[in-house]
Amino acid sequence: MTDPAERRMLESLVCPVTHAILTYDAEKQELISKAAHLAFPIRDGIPVMLISEAREVD
Repeated sequence: MTDPAERRMLESLVCPVTHAILTYDAEKQELISKAAHLAFPIRDGIPVMLISEAREVD
């Protein structure tokens, strides 16, 4: 994820639960909300920001 446009898009996304910032996990292709303890998948380059699609993280 080195494209500047993609980076700006990811930086503008926030957690749909807490509205906190997200961190990007390149290895797992996920956006992590530490505040909500959720990981949102990125599929085919598209962040899936649905709570029903997120997985719980510690």
